[in-house]
Amino acid sequence: MSSRRSSSSRGNISEDEINELISKLQALLPSSRRRGSGQASTTKLLKETCSYIKSLHREVDDLSDRLSDLMSTMDHNSPGAEIIRSILRS
Repeated sequence: MSSRRSSSSRGNISEDEINELISKLQALLPSSRRRGSGQASTTKLLKETCSYIKSLHREVDDLSDRLSDLMSTMDHNSPGAEIIRSILRS
């Protein structure tokens, strides 16, 4: 019962607001930008979004692994290592 009260107290989002958010989400996806302004189904758009986020996670993991490998082969006092550390701190 409390979950009903909490969801109703948050207010409802109008259909126009949902459509606006979907359009903004679509604009963020590279595959949607290539397709042009054609409206994709919401379900397809959400699936593409999930897939894109998963691919970004894989890319971050891969880059992190590559950076770790690079750092492990560098002299920790070298100028290159210091540059990498300063980039990671910012």
